[in-house]
Amino acid sequence: MKVRILLFFIALFSGTSLFAQNVLDGVYVKEHTVTRRVIPYPYLREADVMWSKRIWRVIDLNEKINLPLKYPLSKATSDRKSLIDLCLDAIKEGSLTAYNATDDEFTSPITMKEIEARGGAKSDTVRMQRPDPPYDEYDTIVAREFDPDKVISYRVKEDWFFDKQRSVMDVRIIGFAPMIFAVDEFGNVREGNIKTPLFWIYYPEARKLLANAEAFNRENDAERRSFDDIFQKRMFSSYIFKEANVYDRRIEDYRQGIAQLYESERIKEEITNFEHDLWEF
Repeated sequence: MKVRILLFFIALFSGTSLFAQNVLDGVYVKEHTVTRRVIPYPYLREADVMWSKRIWRVIDLNEKINLPLKYPLSKATSDRKSLIDLCLDAIKEGSLTAYNATDDEFTSPITMKEIEARGGAKSDTVRMQRPDPPYDEYDTIVAREFDPDKVISYRVKEDWFFDKQRSVMDVRIIGFAPMIFAVDEFGNVREGNIKTPLFWIYYPEARKLLANAEAFNRENDAERRSFDDIFQKRMFSSYIFKEANVYDRRIEDYRQGIAQLYESERIKEEITNFEHDLWEF
């Protein structure tokens, strides 16, 4: 009798566990994005590159078209992740390398602790007063954690080039960096809303991770794109803040106000016109 009761409870709990594991949040099992392979770049020789220009641009996450890169905030859903959460999780598990915020040449890897410290995570000792007699003071430790939702934009480093073998103007992203507002020692945003990189990611290394992660499609939930699709198909809005130049200076160093946007557009048009000028009709 005891054996039958024991077997009954084992079967009951096993069935409950099996049922919990088979819960499907949707009408079908999503297999397309998670099993995608990265589409390799066409082979490129140095001899085939007849012209190239290095560009640095900024993707502002407050613009509507860029919202799929920003949301969901703080892992609010298990269905998908924001770009910053995706990168941070991969860095924690060691499948992605982060590089120093000031190193866009990817020579100085950094750890997750260094990223969190740069993002504002720290412990402060604060002097407090007891609410009850004798009202003496004591020291307490206040921990301030890094909040990934503070990321406000992304800096992208890319190379535009003309491949004479294929007769096309092409672009390849070299790396990207999440940007946050610079803060003082008390965690307050510095005057002028200065933006600073959090860390750099080498894009070719991150492509597999980005290709297997869904990004929201406001038009069709059954045809969600990956983050790699967004970058490769140029489905984002951005502005140029620096081009390769002999002085190694940014646009803000020699243009002010709305003139910076005009200069950014001038650089874009220069690239477009260069390709058009190569053809004769």
